[in-house]
Amino acid sequence: MAVRALYTGSFDPITNGHLDIITRASRMYDELVVGVIVNPAKNPMFTKEERVEMITEVTSFLPNVKVDCFQGLLADYVNRNHFQAVVRGLRSAGDFDYEIQMAHMNARLFDPGIESVFLMADPAYTFLSSSMVKEVVSLHGNAEGLVPESVLERMKERV
Repeated sequence: MAVRALYTGSFDPITNGHLDIITRASRMYDELVVGVIVNPAKNPMFTKEERVEMITEVTSFLPNVKVDCFQGLLADYVNRNHFQAVVRGLRSAGDFDYEIQMAHMNARLFDPGIESVFLMADPAYTFLSSSMVKEVVSLHGNAEGLVPESVLERMKERV
């Protein structure tokens, strides 16, 4: 039986930190689905379709990575799609505090046997967030090396 994992986020936009976690997690599982979360309360820079397209493009070198989009309760999506693990990236102690609470709640909601798996961010990306990159680009700062080049070009066009 293939072991399937899910890595979720808004990915607005995908950063090199996200891509690092995706690459590392793809080596751990037979299939890794990158799940783009749609939050109607947020006003994203990119549509869900654009985010899926960008992630698909920058992960094309990883044959076992697929991209999907969903809305609603994570546990419902995880249970409905029969994942065995949910991967989360940790940049700092603050991330850990938040993520451990979410993992404990999800443990109550997930079907039996589904694990939350935490991967530490590469030290080069511990400061990096999509929000920070959007701010730098919107103020015409240098964001090279923070997001894939094709994503940076789209961001510059959008701004």
